[in-house]
Amino acid sequence: MPEEIETFAFQGEIAQLISLIMNTFYSNKEMFLREFVSNASDALDNIRYETFTDPTNVDSGNELYMKLIPNKEARTLTLIDTGIGMTKSDSGNKFGTIANSGTKAFMDALLAGADIPMIGQFGVALYSAYLVADKVTVISNHDDDEQYIWESSARGSLTVRPDNTDPLGRGTNIVYYMKDDQTDYLEEAKIKEIVNKHSQFIGYPIKLVVQKERDQEVSDDEAEDDKKEEKKEMDVDEPKIEDVGADEDADKKDKEGKKKKIKVTYTEDEELNKTKPIWTRNPDDISQAEYGEFYKSLTNDLEGHLAVKHFSVEGQLEFRALLFIPRRTPFDLFENQKKRNNIKLYVRRVFIMDNCEDLIPEYLNFIKGVVDSKDLPLNISREMLQQNKVLKVIRKNLVKKTMELIEELTEDKEMYKKFYDQFSKNLKLGVREDTNNRAKIADFLRFHTSASGDDACSLGDYVSRMKEEQKHIYFITGESKEQVANSAFVERVKARGFEVVYMTDPIDEYVIQHLKEYKGKQLVSVTKEGLELPENKDEKKKFEEDKVKFENLCKLMKSILDNKVDKVVVSNRLVESPCCIVTSQFGWSANMERIMKAQALRDTSTLGYMAGKKHLEINPDHAIIETLRQKAEVDKNDKAVKDLVILLFETSLLSSGFSLQSPQTHASRIYRMIKLGLGIDEDEPMTTEDAQSAGDAPPLVDDTEDASRMEEVE
Repeated sequence: MPEEIETFAFQGEIAQLISLIMNTFYSNKEMFLREFVSNASDALDNIRYETFTDPTNVDSGNELYMKLIPNKEARTLTLIDTGIGMTKSDSGNKFGTIANSGTKAFMDALLAGADIPMIGQFGVALYSAYLVADKVTVISNHDDDEQYIWESSARGSLTVRPDNTDPLGRGTNIVYYMKDDQTDYLEEAKIKEIVNKHSQFIGYPIKLVVQKERDQEVSDDEAEDDKKEEKKEMDVDEPKIEDVGADEDADKKDKEGKKKKIKVTYTEDEELNKTKPIWTRNPDDISQAEYGEFYKSLTNDLEGHLAVKHFSVEGQLEFRALLFIPRRTPFDLFENQKKRNNIKLYVRRVFIMDNCEDLIPEYLNFIKGVVDSKDLPLNISREMLQQNKVLKVIRKNLVKKTMELIEELTEDKEMYKKFYDQFSKNLKLGVREDTNNRAKIADFLRFHTSASGDDACSLGDYVSRMKEEQKHIYFITGESKEQVANSAFVERVKARGFEVVYMTDPIDEYVIQHLKEYKGKQLVSVTKEGLELPENKDEKKKFEEDKVKFENLCKLMKSILDNKVDKVVVSNRLVESPCCIVTSQFGWSANMERIMKAQALRDTSTLGYMAGKKHLEINPDHAIIETLRQKAEVDKNDKAVKDLVILLFETSLLSSGFSLQSPQTHASRIYRMIKLGLGIDEDEPMTTEDAQSAGDAPPLVDDTEDASRMEEVE
């Protein structure tokens, strides 16, 4: 009756609050549905609590659920829950006024630009309906009161009246009268998408009334009646029948010729959140198969997971987490522009975000899983986290548990090999980025060494095999295992029986810039100056004598090479090679210089001073160096000596991993040496006839009959 309708004008603060919600708080309008599901879940929690505490006051026979009913014709979306419902007095606290619990002060502070945390307790979420609706009707029934209807528009007044129509039973119905441009939220696919994204793990069933079709056989007379009924308005709960068959088509009749098939449209409830939040259960009660099914539903990864860590943290902050390691690296794992969505953050099983950069470090971006907290501080729209200590605590625990998970994998050699083959780059990035866990991550690294054979080993294994007199961990960087294993730099180290770590991944160059030592043992590059190997007295004495013996040759070679090298010295690292190029202690190695030159967007200005100064080291025990010394003592101005020195330098550049500034000049020197070997005049160009006659020249060395002509030239 009209006299039973009560009308209330919104307070000024409420009108202002609604305006802010519509224009500021929520960046995405679909949040209205998430807020409803969250509020409905709270209402269901409340009635469930009262059922446990005092079953006599509550009708515990009702099923606890929520339901969504879209109606495109009426342009409404009805949201139903069987929760605790509201009394008439509740409306005064939740709809038309602002409670006396600090909301007015919040509003003043918010307008002043203050950063105020969550105010969900003040009923702000109720007004998110106006993001998509012009008018909202709320029908609610509480066991302690009559059934009432509240109705309002976004900027109008609130009317309250008793509802004498069919009783709902306990619970609340909210009817959204959608705006003209928001009718896409009535589509089944859109509703399913939103619920699956934000409310997939709510603890109560979320049902959606969907329309489906099935075939039904009817007589010709019934089909004609159904055609007439299509012109009339039908009840939404009754099936709508459409004849999709051709007129009088004999193929659609049954064997007796009196039946035909038609399409029948009907509605049924479809549960949208069948995947249950297994992280809330005891890990001992969950099988690996259940973890696998949950992982696939969470990530859409059909290959399954490699390992899982399920844990909870209790104390000042409580949260549960479930972390998975995938079997394979995503192809776009290191794409800078890729949006990270691996760790999904929930608050009371309500999805909040999946792109929180501060939740887990970048080098662990392959970890997938969920984090669910009961008391995580949020801002008013729940879309962004407040930057506080809580987030740091969560991050610290996630990293700690991930380290534990990886350590558990190392116990299974085959399993860890699968993991390391896929995610070794992530661990090496961790050495660079995570100073707190650097030592721990270093335990997980694996490298081939001169003593490991076909299998890679850890630095811990290397240390356990170190000789008693060995003080350092020796390593070399390069393009491949074969290249570094045959490098001149490792000759003396291997000859002494010391193990050398082979670092052949380009990212290893960045790792060693931050991993200076391991368990008190310094990592020393065999390609840089200052290499110290344990020596006895005789070896030290011989080395000092060689330095004196080849002092003049070193000076001569330095004068010939001029600014190409910083200095020429006698080497203590060569055995079979005549010379090599080493770099200064703090400059780029040859491998690093190669990597930097290969960068498409590199800053070329750094190449000048970051490229290590080159030092030429000569082998005093090699026949070439000894003969060169003798020739230099006879005539240091001999042109052949100069050519040989330059040729040795350029050849050692190539063998040491550097590139030549002028490959053509080096090629010309090689051709001139070939001419000399073939007895051709240096100034005479080599013709085809010369080449043919050169083939008849005697070999430079004694060769067998099977030796190739190229070997004779050499």
